[in-house]
Parts: sequence; structure tokens; C-alpha cells
Amino acid sequence: MMTLEVAEFRSPIGALVVAARDGRLCALEFAARWPRRQRALARRFGPVTVQRVPDPAGAVTALQSYFAGARDALARVPVDPGGTEFQRRVWAALVRIPPGRTLSYRELAAAIGAPTAVRAVGAANGANPVALVIPCHRVIAADGTLGGYAGGLRRKRWLLAHEAAGSAA
Repeated sequence: MMTLEVAEFRSPIGALVVAARDGRLCALEFAARWPRRQRALARRFGPVTVQRVPDPAGAVTALQSYFAGARDALARVPVDPGGTEFQRRVWAALVRIPPGRTLSYRELAAAIGAPTAVRAVGAANGANPVALVIPCHRVIAADGTLGGYAGGLRRKRWLLAHEAAGSAA
């Protein structure tokens, strides 16, 4: 049986649960959505046990820094999101979007060399198991509206404002 190291973090946008396996973050989820994410992890890894630890994969420390204003703090957290080859391509492109910037789903599809796969890019974005660290909140609709976000639009709006606030020179 595999052990997941898990911690809860209270953030300005609500409680988050972080889970790591072998020193790599495999889930970062809003607490209300954690039971669903935990079932997905069990499907991915087989039977899992949960061990509460203070700072899985350094994610809690990175989240503290991020919410304190160090917009690039999450980039240093090692991740193991799993996913299909296509999802991993989308997620790798998301990580390249700098804090304070956004891309449309169409621009993201073009960035991974799949310009006609806009819907598939949106689905991969929504399947991201490592919210914030893989910054799916930085993707918006082509018309500039926020589009969807698993954590809710209020949280997406907050995150984008938080990151933009640090980009003023």
C-alpha cells in the first residue's frame, strides 16, 4: 500500500489540501473537493494510506510564500501530476505562463502545437490535479472573460488579482 503525505493549508481563498508521494506533489485541491481528488488518487495509485505531515514536498512553505507575495514560490515545488501525454503537454505549457499574465484556451492550444484542440486543452486544464502549482487559473476565454475554474470564479478572480498586484513595476 502506498503512503500519501498530506497536509491542510488555510489560505486567503479557503482551505487547501496538499498531497505528496515520494517527495513530489501529486495533488493540491480545495478542501471541499478533496474527497473526490482522494478517490482519483486511489484509482491512479491503488490503495493508499494517508499520513499527516507538516509540509509535504515543501508545498506548505511554498504556499505561505506565494500568498505572502512571492509569486514565483510555487514554481519550485516538485510535481507528479500523472495524466495522459496530452494532459502533461498542456500542464507543462501552463507552468510557462508567468504570474500576472494570462493566455486564452486558443493561445494555449497553439502553444502546444495543437491549435484545433481548444476543447481538449480546456478539458486538460480542468483535469489538473495540482491547482496553483500548475496554474490553470491563468487561462481565460478568448473574449477576455474568466471562463471556468474548479475552485469557483471568485477564487480565480482573487488569484489573478493577487498575481497582477505583484507585477506592477
